[in-house]
Amino acid sequence: MKAPVIGSTASTHPASAPKTSRPKDYGKMWTIGPVLVWMVALFLLPLVLVLAVSFFSRSSFGGIDLPLTLDNYIRFFDPLYFKILWVSCVLAFFTTASCLVFGYPFAYIIARSPAKYRNILMLLIIVPFWTNSLIRTYAWIVLLRTEGVINTLLLKLGLIDQPLSLLYNETAVLIGLIYTMLPFMVLPLYASIEKLDRTLLEAARDLGAKPWQTFCRVTLPLTAPGILAGSLLVFIPSLGLFFIPDLMGGSKTVLIGNLIKNQFLTARDWPFGAASSIILMILTLLFIVGYILVSKDKQGKELL
Repeated sequence: MKAPVIGSTASTHPASAPKTSRPKDYGKMWTIGPVLVWMVALFLLPLVLVLAVSFFSRSSFGGIDLPLTLDNYIRFFDPLYFKILWVSCVLAFFTTASCLVFGYPFAYIIARSPAKYRNILMLLIIVPFWTNSLIRTYAWIVLLRTEGVINTLLLKLGLIDQPLSLLYNETAVLIGLIYTMLPFMVLPLYASIEKLDRTLLEAARDLGAKPWQTFCRVTLPLTAPGILAGSLLVFIPSLGLFFIPDLMGGSKTVLIGNLIKNQFLTARDWPFGAASSIILMILTLLFIVGYILVSKDKQGKELL
Protein backbone atom coordinates (compact mmCIF):
# COMPACT_ATOMS: atom_id res chain seq x y z
CA MET A 1 0.00 0.00 0.00
CA LYS A 2 1.50 3.26 -1.16
CA ALA A 3 1.48 6.31 1.05
CA PRO A 4 -0.07 9.44 -0.43
CA VAL A 5 2.42 11.66 -2.14
CA ILE A 6 2.77 15.00 -0.41
CA GLY A 7 2.65 17.96 -2.77
CA SER A 8 0.94 15.97 -5.50
CA THR A 9 -0.63 18.00 -8.26
CA ALA A 10 -3.82 15.95 -8.04
CA SER A 11 -5.25 18.10 -5.26
CA THR A 12 -8.90 17.89 -4.34
CA HIS A 13 -9.13 21.44 -2.97
CA PRO A 14 -12.23 23.27 -4.27
CA ALA A 15 -10.15 26.25 -5.36
CA SER A 16 -8.39 24.10 -7.92
CA ALA A 17 -11.66 22.85 -9.46
CA PRO A 18 -12.23 24.08 -12.99
CA LYS A 19 -14.61 27.03 -13.25
CA THR A 20 -17.80 26.41 -15.16
CA SER A 21 -19.46 29.30 -16.99
CA ARG A 22 -23.07 29.92 -16.09
CA PRO A 23 -25.45 29.23 -18.95
CA LYS A 24 -27.03 32.30 -20.43
CA ASP A 25 -30.70 32.80 -19.73
CA TYR A 26 -31.97 33.02 -23.29
CA GLY A 27 -35.56 32.74 -22.08
CA LYS A 28 -35.49 36.23 -20.53
CA MET A 29 -33.73 37.61 -23.60
CA TRP A 30 -36.39 36.30 -25.99
CA THR A 31 -39.20 37.37 -23.65
CA ILE A 32 -38.09 40.87 -22.66
CA GLY A 33 -36.19 41.71 -25.85
CA PRO A 34 -39.20 42.14 -28.20
CA VAL A 35 -41.06 44.16 -25.54
CA LEU A 36 -38.04 46.39 -25.04
CA VAL A 37 -37.65 46.98 -28.78
CA TRP A 38 -41.37 47.67 -29.06
CA MET A 39 -41.33 50.23 -26.21
CA VAL A 40 -38.26 52.00 -27.53
CA ALA A 41 -39.50 52.15 -31.13
CA LEU A 42 -43.15 53.01 -30.47
CA PHE A 43 -43.03 54.88 -27.16
CA LEU A 44 -39.63 56.34 -26.31
CA LEU A 45 -38.62 57.56 -29.78
CA PRO A 46 -42.01 59.19 -30.56
CA LEU A 47 -41.92 60.84 -27.13
CA VAL A 48 -38.45 62.24 -27.79
CA LEU A 49 -39.65 63.43 -31.21
CA VAL A 50 -42.67 65.22 -29.70
CA LEU A 51 -40.43 66.82 -27.07
CA ALA A 52 -38.02 68.05 -29.76
CA VAL A 53 -40.82 69.44 -31.97
CA SER A 54 -42.26 71.38 -29.02
CA PHE A 55 -39.20 73.69 -29.04
CA PHE A 56 -39.44 74.58 -32.74
CA SER A 57 -41.40 77.38 -34.37
CA ARG A 58 -44.33 76.98 -36.74
CA SER A 59 -43.41 77.57 -40.36
CA SER A 60 -45.53 79.53 -42.82
CA PHE A 61 -46.74 76.30 -44.45
CA GLY A 62 -47.75 74.56 -41.23
CA GLY A 63 -44.56 72.60 -40.59
CA ILE A 64 -41.73 73.16 -38.13
CA ASP A 65 -38.97 75.71 -38.52
CA LEU A 66 -36.21 77.46 -36.63
CA PRO A 67 -35.52 79.27 -34.33
CA LEU A 68 -35.88 77.18 -31.21
CA THR A 69 -38.15 78.83 -28.68
CA LEU A 70 -40.04 78.41 -25.41
CA ASP A 71 -43.00 80.46 -26.67
CA ASN A 72 -45.07 77.32 -27.25
CA TYR A 73 -45.00 76.51 -23.55
CA ILE A 74 -45.55 80.13 -22.50
CA ARG A 75 -48.48 80.39 -24.90
CA PHE A 76 -50.22 77.45 -23.26
CA PHE A 77 -50.71 79.47 -20.07
CA ASP A 78 -52.77 82.05 -21.91
CA PRO A 79 -56.13 82.41 -20.07
CA LEU A 80 -57.97 80.83 -23.03
CA TYR A 81 -55.94 77.61 -23.05
CA PHE A 82 -55.63 77.51 -19.28
CA LYS A 83 -59.43 77.65 -19.05
CA ILE A 84 -59.65 74.67 -21.42
CA LEU A 85 -57.27 72.74 -19.17
CA TRP A 86 -59.32 73.71 -16.11
CA VAL A 87 -62.61 72.60 -17.71
CA SER A 88 -60.94 69.32 -18.73
CA CYS A 89 -59.80 68.68 -15.16
CA VAL A 90 -63.25 69.52 -13.77
CA LEU A 91 -65.00 67.17 -16.20
CA ALA A 92 -62.42 64.44 -15.48
CA PHE A 93 -63.02 64.94 -11.74
CA PHE A 94 -66.80 64.63 -12.06
CA THR A 95 -66.34 61.61 -14.32
CA THR A 96 -64.15 59.96 -11.69
CA ALA A 97 -66.53 60.82 -8.85
CA SER A 98 -69.57 59.56 -10.79
CA CYS A 99 -67.82 56.32 -11.74
CA LEU A 100 -66.91 55.81 -8.08
CA VAL A 101 -70.49 56.43 -6.91
CA PHE A 102 -71.99 54.07 -9.49
CA GLY A 103 -69.12 51.57 -9.59
CA TYR A 104 -68.54 50.94 -5.89
CA PRO A 105 -71.98 49.42 -5.15
CA PHE A 106 -71.82 47.34 -8.31
CA ALA A 107 -68.32 46.07 -7.47
CA TYR A 108 -69.47 45.30 -3.91
CA ILE A 109 -72.47 43.34 -5.20
CA ILE A 110 -70.23 41.34 -7.56
CA ALA A 111 -67.68 40.56 -4.83
CA ARG A 112 -70.38 39.40 -2.41
CA SER A 113 -72.42 37.41 -4.95
CA PRO A 114 -72.32 33.59 -5.14
CA ALA A 115 -69.72 32.20 -7.50
CA LYS A 116 -72.30 31.07 -10.09
CA TYR A 117 -73.63 34.64 -10.45
CA ARG A 118 -70.28 36.37 -10.07
CA ASN A 119 -69.03 35.26 -13.49
CA ILE A 120 -72.20 36.52 -15.16
CA LEU A 121 -71.92 39.91 -13.46
CA MET A 122 -68.25 40.16 -14.40
CA LEU A 123 -69.20 39.38 -17.97
CA LEU A 124 -71.52 42.40 -17.96
CA ILE A 125 -68.50 44.57 -17.17
CA ILE A 126 -66.24 42.99 -19.77
CA VAL A 127 -68.77 42.79 -22.65
CA PRO A 128 -68.46 46.53 -23.58
CA PHE A 129 -64.77 45.95 -24.35
CA TRP A 130 -65.83 43.61 -27.15
CA THR A 131 -67.23 46.57 -29.09
CA ASN A 132 -65.28 49.58 -30.29
CA SER A 133 -65.80 52.57 -28.00
CA LEU A 134 -66.41 54.80 -31.02
CA ILE A 135 -69.39 52.65 -32.06
CA ARG A 136 -70.76 52.76 -28.51
CA THR A 137 -70.46 56.55 -28.54
CA TYR A 138 -72.51 56.71 -31.73
CA ALA A 139 -75.13 54.58 -29.96
CA TRP A 140 -75.40 57.27 -27.28
CA ILE A 141 -75.88 59.88 -30.00
CA VAL A 142 -78.81 57.88 -31.33
CA LEU A 143 -80.29 57.86 -27.83
CA LEU A 144 -79.72 61.53 -26.95
CA ARG A 145 -80.24 63.47 -30.18
CA THR A 146 -83.35 65.59 -30.78
CA GLU A 147 -85.10 62.87 -32.79
CA GLY A 148 -83.50 60.13 -30.69
CA VAL A 149 -84.99 57.30 -28.69
CA ILE A 150 -85.25 59.18 -25.37
CA ASN A 151 -86.94 62.31 -26.76
CA THR A 152 -89.28 60.25 -28.93
CA LEU A 153 -90.34 58.13 -25.95
CA LEU A 154 -90.89 61.15 -23.70
CA LEU A 155 -92.96 62.89 -26.37
CA LYS A 156 -95.16 59.84 -26.90
CA LEU A 157 -95.72 59.50 -23.16
CA GLY A 158 -96.71 63.16 -22.99
CA LEU A 159 -94.05 64.01 -20.41
CA ILE A 160 -92.59 66.82 -22.54
CA ASP A 161 -94.03 69.19 -25.15
CA GLN A 162 -90.86 69.65 -27.20
CA PRO A 163 -87.62 67.70 -27.53
CA LEU A 164 -85.03 68.23 -24.84
CA SER A 165 -81.52 69.43 -25.65
CA LEU A 166 -79.66 66.34 -24.46
CA LEU A 167 -76.78 66.39 -26.95
CA TYR A 168 -73.91 68.74 -27.80
CA ASN A 169 -73.31 70.07 -24.30
CA GLU A 170 -71.07 69.30 -21.33
CA THR A 171 -73.70 67.04 -19.76
CA ALA A 172 -73.68 64.80 -22.83
CA VAL A 173 -69.87 64.70 -22.73
CA LEU A 174 -70.01 63.73 -19.05
CA ILE A 175 -72.48 60.92 -19.80
CA GLY A 176 -70.24 59.59 -22.56
CA LEU A 177 -67.14 59.71 -20.36
CA ILE A 178 -68.87 57.96 -17.46
CA TYR A 179 -70.18 55.22 -19.71
CA THR A 180 -66.78 54.66 -21.32
CA MET A 181 -64.70 54.77 -18.14
CA LEU A 182 -67.00 52.94 -15.69
CA PRO A 183 -65.45 49.46 -16.25
CA PHE A 184 -61.99 50.87 -15.42
CA MET A 185 -63.35 51.84 -12.00
CA VAL A 186 -65.30 48.66 -11.28
CA LEU A 187 -62.48 46.18 -11.95
CA PRO A 188 -59.94 47.57 -9.40
CA LEU A 189 -62.73 48.03 -6.86
CA TYR A 190 -63.87 44.45 -7.34
CA ALA A 191 -60.33 43.13 -6.85
CA SER A 192 -59.95 45.17 -3.65
CA ILE A 193 -63.37 44.28 -2.17
CA GLU A 194 -62.99 40.58 -2.96
CA LYS A 195 -59.80 40.41 -0.84
CA LEU A 196 -61.55 42.05 2.12
CA ASP A 197 -61.45 39.85 5.24
CA ARG A 198 -65.06 39.27 6.28
CA THR A 199 -64.07 38.36 9.82
CA LEU A 200 -63.22 42.03 10.36
CA LEU A 201 -66.77 42.98 9.39
CA GLU A 202 -68.15 40.37 11.77
CA ALA A 203 -65.91 41.66 14.55
CA ALA A 204 -67.19 45.20 13.98
CA ARG A 205 -70.80 44.00 14.19
CA ASP A 206 -70.04 42.02 17.36
CA LEU A 207 -68.60 45.17 18.93
CA GLY A 208 -71.86 47.00 18.27
CA ALA A 209 -70.99 48.96 15.14
CA LYS A 210 -73.88 49.94 12.93
CA PRO A 211 -73.76 49.07 9.19
CA TRP A 212 -72.78 52.58 8.15
CA GLN A 213 -70.08 52.67 10.84
CA THR A 214 -68.72 49.33 9.67
CA PHE A 215 -68.60 50.63 6.10
CA CYS A 216 -66.93 53.94 6.98
CA ARG A 217 -64.41 52.59 9.50
CA VAL A 218 -63.61 49.13 8.14
CA THR A 219 -64.72 48.54 4.55
CA LEU A 220 -63.84 51.92 3.09
CA PRO A 221 -60.31 52.22 4.55
CA LEU A 222 -59.42 48.64 3.60
CA THR A 223 -60.62 49.12 0.00
CA ALA A 224 -58.87 52.50 -0.35
CA PRO A 225 -56.12 51.05 -2.63
CA GLY A 226 -58.81 49.94 -5.10
CA ILE A 227 -60.45 53.36 -4.93
CA LEU A 228 -57.15 55.13 -5.61
CA ALA A 229 -56.23 52.78 -8.47
CA GLY A 230 -59.67 53.06 -10.08
CA SER A 231 -59.68 56.85 -9.73
CA LEU A 232 -56.29 57.06 -11.41
CA LEU A 233 -57.38 54.75 -14.24
CA VAL A 234 -60.46 56.91 -14.85
CA PHE A 235 -59.14 60.42 -14.30
CA ILE A 236 -56.05 60.28 -16.51
CA PRO A 237 -57.70 58.84 -19.66
CA SER A 238 -60.64 61.24 -19.21
CA LEU A 239 -58.22 64.13 -19.68
CA GLY A 240 -56.94 62.83 -23.02
CA LEU A 241 -60.08 61.43 -24.69
CA PHE A 242 -60.99 63.61 -27.65
CA PHE A 243 -63.53 61.66 -29.71
CA ILE A 244 -66.25 61.78 -27.03
CA PRO A 245 -66.17 65.60 -26.70
CA ASP A 246 -65.98 65.84 -30.50
CA LEU A 247 -69.01 63.63 -31.10
CA MET A 248 -71.19 64.39 -28.07
CA GLY A 249 -70.08 67.93 -27.27
CA GLY A 250 -69.84 69.36 -30.77
CA SER A 251 -68.13 72.70 -31.17
CA LYS A 252 -69.47 73.92 -27.82
CA THR A 253 -67.18 71.74 -25.70
CA VAL A 254 -63.42 71.90 -26.24
CA LEU A 255 -61.24 69.90 -23.88
CA ILE A 256 -57.48 69.54 -23.75
CA GLY A 257 -57.57 66.38 -25.89
CA ASN A 258 -59.55 68.20 -28.59
CA LEU A 259 -57.16 71.14 -28.42
CA ILE A 260 -54.13 68.93 -29.04
CA LYS A 261 -55.85 67.03 -31.84
CA ASN A 262 -56.94 70.27 -33.55
CA GLN A 263 -53.44 71.73 -33.37
CA PHE A 264 -52.01 68.74 -35.24
CA LEU A 265 -54.80 68.13 -37.77
CA THR A 266 -56.65 71.43 -38.27
CA ALA A 267 -54.50 74.39 -37.25
CA ARG A 268 -51.30 72.64 -38.41
CA ASP A 269 -49.43 74.11 -35.47
CA TRP A 270 -47.34 71.10 -34.57
CA PRO A 271 -44.95 72.85 -32.12
CA PHE A 272 -47.81 74.17 -29.98
CA GLY A 273 -49.63 70.84 -30.16
CA ALA A 274 -46.45 69.06 -29.07
CA ALA A 275 -45.92 71.50 -26.20
CA SER A 276 -49.52 70.97 -25.06
CA SER A 277 -48.97 67.21 -25.17
CA ILE A 278 -45.84 67.47 -23.03
CA ILE A 279 -47.62 69.66 -20.46
CA LEU A 280 -50.51 67.18 -20.28
CA MET A 281 -47.99 64.36 -19.87
CA ILE A 282 -46.24 66.19 -17.02
CA LEU A 283 -49.62 66.73 -15.35
CA THR A 284 -50.37 63.03 -15.73
CA LEU A 285 -47.01 62.09 -14.19
CA LEU A 286 -47.76 64.34 -11.22
CA PHE A 287 -50.99 62.47 -10.58
CA ILE A 288 -49.15 59.14 -10.83
CA VAL A 289 -46.45 60.29 -8.40
CA GLY A 290 -49.16 61.49 -6.02
CA TYR A 291 -50.84 58.10 -6.22
CA ILE A 292 -47.54 56.31 -5.47
CA LEU A 293 -46.83 58.56 -2.48
CA VAL A 294 -50.33 58.10 -1.05
CA SER A 295 -50.11 54.33 -1.55
CA LYS A 296 -46.73 54.13 0.20
CA ASP A 297 -48.05 56.26 3.05
CA LYS A 298 -51.04 53.95 3.52
CA GLN A 299 -48.83 50.86 3.42
CA GLY A 300 -46.54 52.41 6.01
CA LYS A 301 -49.46 53.14 8.33
CA GLU A 302 -50.74 49.58 7.93
CA LEU A 303 -47.32 48.19 8.88
CA LEU A 304 -47.23 50.39 11.97
